[in-house]
Amino acid sequence: MTRIHDMGGRFGDGPVTPEPEGARVFAEAWHARALALTLASGSLGQWTLDRSRHARERLAPADYATFTYYEKWVAALTDLLVETETITRAELEGGETALSPLAGKRLASDTVPDVLSKGAPTDRRGPPPAFAVGDAVATRRPPRNDRITGGHTRLPAYASGHIGNVIASHGSHVFPDTNAHALGEGPEPLYTVAFSARDLWGPDATQGDEVMLDLWQSYLKPA
Repeated sequence: MTRIHDMGGRFGDGPVTPEPEGARVFAEAWHARALALTLASGSLGQWTLDRSRHARERLAPADYATFTYYEKWVAALTDLLVETETITRAELEGGETALSPLAGKRLASDTVPDVLSKGAPTDRRGPPPAFAVGDAVATRRPPRNDRITGGHTRLPAYASGHIGNVIASHGSHVFPDTNAHALGEGPEPLYTVAFSARDLWGPDATQGDEVMLDLWQSYLKPA
């Protein structure tokens, strides 16, 4: 099944128009509020980063195709808040609210710089790497989550079934395909793999250009 969000290499979606140098970080004031609300809600610990990505992917195709970037963020966040019972539908619709049991986890404004500077490292103990730098590897086909039908995966469709070369090995990291679905972190070795741009995009790509992708071990097999 084609995933509506997996747009890399797809034709017919129009040109990519870079923002002019010096453009504002946020085109509209509410964009900054949308980002702040998403980060603050995530700090409550009710979902993982991978689950939040999957929430955006699960938006109705008609909405995904027409919503702007931050509209997608707000819509997905709303779904997560209700799904996790962080808020009720009545509260969402402007009804009476009660003090949340999660109030103690709120992200206070004076703690934001420290919290964001720490980030959320994803490196974990995991199995030994099956590939070494310099190895030729092939990405699996089809590019789907092999544990959950229609589930989250970080293997893009445009790279599926292609051969590349491992150029870096990063140790084991949280595996998005399980972490997005409450199946555990399932850490796997993570690699950077280089692909010929012409192999991926065809003869219109510049000769000698490469595309670098960070890919988990179960996405790969020996070429």
